[in-house]
Order: sequence, then structure tokens, then C-alpha cells
Amino acid sequence: MLGLLAPLASQAGTELLCSREREATVAEQARALRFSAALRELMEGGGQDLALIARDGLDLRRWGQRYSHAGLALRDNPAGPWAVRQLYFDCDSGRPRLFDQGLAAFVRGSQRPEQGFMALLLLPPEASAALHALALDNARALGLLHPDYSANAYVFGLRYQNCNQWLAELAAAAWGEAGDRAQAQAWLREQGYAGTVLQLPGRPWLWLAALSPWLHLAEHPDEDLAAARQRISLPQGLMDWLQQRFPSARRVDVCESPDGLIQREGGFAPQAACELQPGDRLLVASDRRG
Repeated sequence: MLGLLAPLASQAGTELLCSREREATVAEQARALRFSAALRELMEGGGQDLALIARDGLDLRRWGQRYSHAGLALRDNPAGPWAVRQLYFDCDSGRPRLFDQGLAAFVRGSQRPEQGFMALLLLPPEASAALHALALDNARALGLLHPDYSANAYVFGLRYQNCNQWLAELAAAAWGEAGDRAQAQAWLREQGYAGTVLQLPGRPWLWLAALSPWLHLAEHPDEDLAAARQRISLPQGLMDWLQQRFPSARRVDVCESPDGLIQREGGFAPQAACELQPGDRLLVASDRRG
């Protein structure tokens, strides 16, 4: 049971909380550059100024989830073209921060570098313009950042926040003119956002939450706790809601396979392997192909 706790404890953007990253190998750096170049081409080819981008930072497939962490790739990010603005947990200060990360570095955060998955959601211009402007407004973006982090923050809780929750609330501020987190969550409820329901193996899992400083149960409804459920913000639930709200939004997934980089319109199913199927596009052929 404890083995189930570790991935969920870090699922919402902390990516193995406070472990020291090893230095990437030359091959891994080359892969990340190749992968990020393909993503950049997809975003620029659509005339985008912004894309929601998600990675498989941790393996959540046992809960029916492919992606664990999302941010906004911004064409005009002062940190560099298409750098990803995101919430991350600052281990040195013990607090969440906003972080602009280069696209290649974001790609390197994949759970399995040799077969990583990335998702892009390309929004229509009428949606992306307001979100792009707000994301680059440091004062307003920081105003939605809560100082207390929880990986399993309740989707409509105000006491804690995780990275994907901040992203949803940023969207509410951009499109619903919400001025604070409470207003943002009220607007999200009105617009049909419900987060993602994770069905846990059983109630004993909840007792183990006390072992992690990154998990909190205080705000989760009693009926969810009784049923061993957690309702939190994860990339898939956020992308599903955005596609319902903006039917013209385009979902594209890219993964690394032995054949090369594979692009799939509409995305991969959570349990799907990275294998070329009819309708897919091989973006970059691998030099390992025979």
C-alpha cells in the first residue's frame, strides 16, 4: 500500500519532491532537444501564442491517468520562446513558486525519457489571447498562488493548492474575471469544471496520508473520504473541460518510440503504448530504425 502513496504524493508537479536530479546524459539532452523542437513546430505551425502542455512526470496509469503535471508554453515568455510557466515546489524555501522553464528542460521531466509522452492543447485565438496576457502579468499570476502546497489538494479547496489547480484558477481569472481564488473556484463550478476523481484502493490509504507532508485530507468532503475518493486537479480533467468549453481546441499528443517521435491527434489513451498506428504521423524518425 505504501508503494501507492509515493507516486500520488508527488503527482501534482513536485516530480519526486526534493530529490536531487541527476545530470542528464548527452543522449538524453539530444532527445529532449529533438522532442522540444517537434513540439515548438506544432505550436508555431498553428499560429499559437500559447499552449497548455502536460507531461507524464509520474506513472499514474493505475488510476487511469497519463499525465501528472501541466503548465503554459508561452510564445512570448521573457525567459525564452515557448518557455513553460508553471507552479513548482521550491524545496529550499519549502514553498510553491512560479517557474519559467525552457521547453527542452520541461521535456526532460518525463517519467521515462526513452518513451516519454507529452500533450498539447491548442486553444482558439479568442481563448488564448486573454490567458496569454494574464499568464505574463506577474502580479496577477502570483496573486493566485497559494503559499500552502498539497499534492492532493481538493479541487475546490482554498486551504491548499497544487500546480494544476493554479492553472485552472488562472483560466478562471482570464475568462471569468475572477479576482481571487474563491471567485475563481466559484466560476469554475458554474462552468462545469469538476477536476478528476481518483478512486483509491481502500480507506487504509487515507491513514498513510499522514506520513507525507505533501498530502492533506482536511478539505476533502466526508463522503469522498468515506468512499476512498480524492477529487483533485490533473491535466486530463482540465483538458477535457477545456475541450468541452472550446470545441475547436486541438489536442495533440507526442511520444518517443523506437521508431521515432509519434504524433497522435486527439491524444493517447492512458494505457496505450507509444506505437505507430493508422492516422498517426511520424515526426522524426529514430536513427535506431533498421
